Amino acid sequence: MNIIAIIPSRYASTRLPAKPLVDICGTTMIQRVYDQAKKSKLVTDIIVATDDERIASVVKSFGGKVQMTPADIQSGSDRIALVAKSHRADIVVNVQGDEPLIDPLMIDQTIQALIDDPHAVVSTAVKKTMSDQDVFNPNVVKVVLDKNQYALYFSRSPIPHIRDAKKDRDWFNGMPFYKHFGLYVYRANFLQQYTAFPQTLLETAEKLEQLRILEHGFKIKCVITEYESFPVDTPEDLTKVVEYIKKSSTDSH
Repeated sequence: MNIIAIIPSRYASTRLPAKPLVDICGTTMIQRVYDQAKKSKLVTDIIVATDDERIASVVKSFGGKVQMTPADIQSGSDRIALVAKSHRADIVVNVQGDEPLIDPLMIDQTIQALIDDPHAVVSTAVKKTMSDQDVFNPNVVKVVLDKNQYALYFSRSPIPHIRDAKKDRDWFNGMPFYKHFGLYVYRANFLQQYTAFPQTLLETAEKLEQLRILEHGFKIKCVITEYESFPVDTPEDLTKVVEYIKKSSTDSH
């Protein structure tokens, strides 16, 4: 089975300019993401999809594969779909280009979930959280699941809403909350179908592309993972990742 991981990587970022090329303890962000994806046991090929020659040059310098895509592509999903068209793949993995610490075991868990479930066209990773900093933060996407671990809905708002909660801590009395990680595994034919769909109302309102899949009646399988995710969107996020790497390096010696 051909399982291609594609890493969408744009140079322009409003909150952290030239984000893929920032230095993280001596290694660029894009190389760290690529190296983590390479550790996956199920991925058979990795390609960086970029709109910028500077990123392409760096990827080539560390021996990675890269494919140029137009700068005016609307989303990461559209970027990976364009690249996937020119490759023979059964499954396409969207590994976000701002996840320098993504765990390869989480990648494999999410791929395996799609392989094992003939009813799902997409799989993704979620993690249980009891943190009010996650649940009440609109930058952390939440998801509610059905009994078979299919996504019912994704939102930037706290879901489910605990009607009788009188204070924030009351929200966590016996109710599991799940935060969503931006790792997507698609059946290759469905990826092309999905990116051809027009944008939907809920997707536009929440600014969450995955809602387009649910709004068109398709199933997203969610893997409840024990691994953590550290996306880098801001200079503050970058500082946290650098501190985490330095601490991990010190603890291992």
